[in-house]
Amino acid sequence: MANLKEIRNRIASVSSTMQITSAMKMVSAAKLKKAQDAITAMRPYASKLTELIQNLSGGLGGDGENPYTASRPEENVLLISITSNRGLCGGFNANVIKETLRLCREDFNGKNIEVLGIGKKGGDILSKTQTMKSRHDSLFDDLNFEDTATVASEVMEAFDQGTYDKILLVYNRFKNAATQLVTVEQFLPIVAAKSSSEKQSGDYLYEPSQTAIVNELLPKSLKIQLFKALRDSLASEHGARMTAMHKATDNATELRDQLKLTYNKARQASITNEILEIVGGAEALNG
Repeated sequence: MANLKEIRNRIASVSSTMQITSAMKMVSAAKLKKAQDAITAMRPYASKLTELIQNLSGGLGGDGENPYTASRPEENVLLISITSNRGLCGGFNANVIKETLRLCREDFNGKNIEVLGIGKKGGDILSKTQTMKSRHDSLFDDLNFEDTATVASEVMEAFDQGTYDKILLVYNRFKNAATQLVTVEQFLPIVAAKSSSEKQSGDYLYEPSQTAIVNELLPKSLKIQLFKALRDSLASEHGARMTAMHKATDNATELRDQLKLTYNKARQASITNEILEIVGGAEALNG
């Protein structure tokens, strides 16, 4: 059994760790509220715009008038892996990295694959085994639509030039504070609705024309799709970190209580030994 000083030092260390994890939990909870409100407000708009684009693109008949709807043999693939810049958030980053590597080794085995990293944690790991197109770790420093649109434009231009035949987003979709769902979402090419009669809820009047509207809306829709994925990932990160720090605080509290119990037992045993020694000495003198 460790001596009393060692146990006291461990109790102090665990208590300090518990204070840190508890503070990190509260900070993440405050940031989560803002991020959750942002993604909750954005989802209906992004979903409706995507649905509209798919309906309008389906009505074009797949004649390839827009470069972002062009379907080509999948020889060159780009995976946009979205992680965080910081750790201490459970399996948040590891799950995205594992899914990205699984896509490389299984779904697109034998293809020319490149990875565009958003988030320092994922980029550091994936750059060791995969070919990186570029990294944009600073996006989460101050997440805004303008910087996201710049990255989206870079990717869209590469697809338009034929550098890539398929582009996928790999990120954590926010469900609630305790649950984040690893999602693989096709970014390009745009998947049109199978038939406008199946998806379209009513007739559209086009001005100036359906093709002109699609050509104008598609780039905006793609930029919003990437921005939504980043907001989803940001909310998921704060939720995952809050949950991880909550569990860490609970574990530290349990460990501290166990150490205190061990300390009290050791102290009681020490006191008992001292009493026995005193009694034994007194008896020896009386004898």
